[in-house]
Amino acid sequence: MLDFFSIFSKGGIVLWCFQGVSSPFSGTVNALIRSVILQERGGNNSFTHEAHTLKYKLDNEFELLFVVGYQKILTLTYVDKFIDDIHMQFRDKYRNQLQQQGVMGLLSGSFDFSDDFTGLLRVAEERTKGKAPSVMKTFEQSDKSKKTVKSMIEIRGEKGKENKKNKKDAPVPEAPATEKKTEVPLKTSITVDAGDANQNGLTQEEIIQKKREEFFRKRLGKEKKESSKSPKPIKLKSRRVWPLDSNKASAKELDYSKKLVNGQSNTFTSNGDDTSGDMNLHPGSMAGDLKTVDYESSEEEEEEEEVIQETSNTSVKKRGFGGMFGMLKGLVGSKSLAPQDMDPVLDKMKDHLIAKNVAADIAVRLCESVAKKLEGKVMGTFSTVTSTVKQALQDSLVQILQPKRRVDILRDIIEAQKQRHPFVVTFCGVNGVGKSTNLAKITYWLMENGFRVLIAACDTFRAGAVEQLRTHTRRLNTLHPPEEHNGQSMVQLFERGYGKDAAGIAMEAIAFARNQDFDVVLVDTAGRMQDNTPLMTALAKLITINAPDLVLFVGEALVGNEAVDQLVKFNQALADHSMAEKPRLIDGIVLTKFDTIDDKVGAAISMTYITGQPIVFVGTGQTYNDLRSLNAKAVVSALMKA
Repeated sequence: MLDFFSIFSKGGIVLWCFQGVSSPFSGTVNALIRSVILQERGGNNSFTHEAHTLKYKLDNEFELLFVVGYQKILTLTYVDKFIDDIHMQFRDKYRNQLQQQGVMGLLSGSFDFSDDFTGLLRVAEERTKGKAPSVMKTFEQSDKSKKTVKSMIEIRGEKGKENKKNKKDAPVPEAPATEKKTEVPLKTSITVDAGDANQNGLTQEEIIQKKREEFFRKRLGKEKKESSKSPKPIKLKSRRVWPLDSNKASAKELDYSKKLVNGQSNTFTSNGDDTSGDMNLHPGSMAGDLKTVDYESSEEEEEEEEVIQETSNTSVKKRGFGGMFGMLKGLVGSKSLAPQDMDPVLDKMKDHLIAKNVAADIAVRLCESVAKKLEGKVMGTFSTVTSTVKQALQDSLVQILQPKRRVDILRDIIEAQKQRHPFVVTFCGVNGVGKSTNLAKITYWLMENGFRVLIAACDTFRAGAVEQLRTHTRRLNTLHPPEEHNGQSMVQLFERGYGKDAAGIAMEAIAFARNQDFDVVLVDTAGRMQDNTPLMTALAKLITINAPDLVLFVGEALVGNEAVDQLVKFNQALADHSMAEKPRLIDGIVLTKFDTIDDKVGAAISMTYITGQPIVFVGTGQTYNDLRSLNAKAVVSALMKA
């Protein structure tokens, strides 16, 4: 029934395996490691790959992984209990060797787990076979058949009278003398035990007064410290004074393009395109790899506050970490983590992630993955539950944002040049996310690196789409004039107007680029909602026919749950409407409007978690050089900020 069972370490060392079929299973296990373990998706203990279903269990104390595989068409109800039994048997049998010598020490010795495995498998299968199917009761055997019409009739008022009678007859138990409550004076709700009252010969009221004075003294000291900090200067935008009667003013008086802004003059190009937003652009400013996006906190890190809570028996001191991880700060390590230890802080973590724009479903799965990763793990002597959970969360987020495959567009373009064909990139996404604008930014970056770019205007639905790309082309050619490149235009627009077949236009553009020695073809497609079946079919046709080297999904950093719905349905539509045997899905993500969200960067986590594909470009502004690559640690820092 089982195809295979394997026990191996997280480092990839196989300790023991069972193979029930002759076909190899290494590819299936490698898919589990790449797609689940390395991508921090361990919240669910089931994984399906091709024709197999895998169930797995993590042992975080010894860094082991137990994996069982069987045909996905089968329904084996005993697998979950069976893998738990194998886990406990293996731990109990080899615990001492693993603690003293580790995994390598266990391998160096001689051990055989086959008999234990066979015995537990036989017991699990017999237990399943021994269960007889439950037989439905007949009506005569049920309790309902014993009821009569008279017993089901209720007379109004009788039930209330009966309850009142029972309450009157019921004796009231007297509280024991030792459990009688003592009255507390109204002037204070704080009590101090006898040990504290007798300390230093102080009475209870004197101790309360002393603690109050200490509390107010600390509060006053903190307020003085905060007031001593000099406030940051606020930069105000100067008002523009318009003429009283602008209708009679001349065009020169209303022309503010040549006024000085930050000490530099704005200029108009000869063809009438405004380049005032590109004052900081100069040749070579974006040559080479893109700069990474950095997160700079606009506020100083909050200092840890000491909160004193007086109870009837003890004084508990808690130090809060930004309000999110302060619940379990006092719990010190030297013990294995249990789910009940992590549940409170994981609940806080989930709410915090949702507040930072992480999709709710992704936040739940991420917390479940962290819980699975830490369950049973033994903390260090000076570690706390809070610090352990926080570090595990940070590691998981960084691992999710790190690309699982290499994305080096400049190198791929050079490889395509050697094979004498252009490198083709297709942009897709919903309406209004900034596909054309970010396509122009990427074009400028490619031009800065010396590549000739052909823009294919395949948005034949939206009015003004072709004109928008034509304007970008003129401005980009102004920044890199043809006379500086042996008379060759560094960027050119390929368009066939509106209402035409987008797939046919893209095919013509690629053929034109091959004949005219263009290095890159950037295909701009129409914005479409993920539920629009005709447009999604047209997009799948374009991708299938032209086989681009890279398919980029353009999404906003402003969205939360919507990002998950968009990406899931885009990928599903591309798979359903594809005419190829192996459908082409999204290869990467362009995250736009990143400068508008401050520290609510959760959309990056949601998009990467759903697709498993990297964020290739990040749009951070409105000028051509406002393009960055993703810095995983900076994004996680922003996400973890309280």
